[in-house]
Amino acid sequence: MAAGLVGDITIALPKGRTLAGALALFKKIGLDCAELMQESRKLILHLPERRIRFLLLRGSDIPTYVEYGAADMGIVGKDVLLEQLKDIYEPLDLQFGACRLVVARPQEHRRPVDAVTWSHIKVATTYPRLAEEHFSKKGVQAELIYLRGSVELAPLVGLCDYVVDLVDTGRTLKENGLIEVEEIMRSSARLVLNRASQKTKYEPITQLIHQMRAYLG
Repeated sequence: MAAGLVGDITIALPKGRTLAGALALFKKIGLDCAELMQESRKLILHLPERRIRFLLLRGSDIPTYVEYGAADMGIVGKDVLLEQLKDIYEPLDLQFGACRLVVARPQEHRRPVDAVTWSHIKVATTYPRLAEEHFSKKGVQAELIYLRGSVELAPLVGLCDYVVDLVDTGRTLKENGLIEVEEIMRSSARLVLNRASQKTKYEPITQLIHQMRAYLG
């Protein structure tokens, strides 16, 4: 249990599918924040007895909150960290929220499947930096179209040729008539820390990290 924690720590948690894994982890170490799973607009949860505050944020915003010190620590996918390259410390792979960043295309598509044969393509994605890096390494000229959501729809209405998006089971791709072409990277949830908080709140943050490590094994 996380008894005796002090230090007024603020922890940023991601909305969406990763939240359940994050809440389960904190419950295992004695911090019950299941209230954030309830259907409400509540974005802040205080645990005054532990002097801890939880923020519920869009996953892509968490690195910014942590980098600027609005949150001392947070949980975010490795894909987001590699896309944004924020100046934050990443001490732990939390071993949940596993997914893959892939290139996909409509099943009924005339372009060759092998990316090596592509010349100029249009790609819709929420990950422009990672997508550009991937296609540049292959010598493929890719026109990137940034979207914040519903990426799978883009090739179906003629906006692009391909998408770069996260997949878990692949069900969403299949339901939208898309097939995976190749994998760019694998991702999982990571614990991240503000660099200043790591020093000024060393004891409570270190205690939390030790408890997480003990649970993860």
